[in-house]
Amino acid sequence: MSIRILIADDHSVVRQGLRMFLGMDPSFEIVGEAADGSEALRVARALKPDVVLMDLLMPVMDGVAATAAIREELPDTEVIALTSVLEDNAVIGAIKAGAIGYLLKNTEADALVRAIKAAANGQVQLAPEAAARLMREVRLPDAPEALTDRETDVLRLVAEGKSNKEIARSLTIGEKTVKTHVSSILAKLNLQSRTQAALYAVRIGLVSKPSHGSPTA
Repeated sequence: MSIRILIADDHSVVRQGLRMFLGMDPSFEIVGEAADGSEALRVARALKPDVVLMDLLMPVMDGVAATAAIREELPDTEVIALTSVLEDNAVIGAIKAGAIGYLLKNTEADALVRAIKAAANGQVQLAPEAAARLMREVRLPDAPEALTDRETDVLRLVAEGKSNKEIARSLTIGEKTVKTHVSSILAKLNLQSRTQAALYAVRIGLVSKPSHGSPTA
């Protein structure tokens, strides 16, 4: 099964470049493009891609708002912020909106490919610079509901950068059960994304540091 990708960027040359490069990988299928956030939402609704590469600074609707809308309507579609912006409010806004990854446009091509494949498997992908900013800003939820032992196990593995398939294999449960546990964890902790959950796990000491699949590693 190929990974179905939607490219959202207001610069046509960027969209063309990404389409040409990513199209060389047989595991990818570029199913659509969008020139602004509103169009990205419309196209995502119609095509239900696996991964959206989302620029943040776009007209009509910005990438953060588009990410939030896509994640709310299409929970099986992962969003990677792919941007030249590294301001705190942009990084934090994108992750709070539900983006599973935050990469800079100067990311090496091979690292981008790895990041897309990892994101499609539910693995957090953060540029090291973005991870550092997020760790400063992550807050513990107010009076979170207690997690079950199994949910705690799942949260630890999410924070270690494991995919749903790897978590299922490790805990000897089904992938659908893993997804159910992740949804329950996010609801109990009042978080919007796996990325926030992973950072939360670090903050409470469940794991020593986030395994964010550093795209420049």
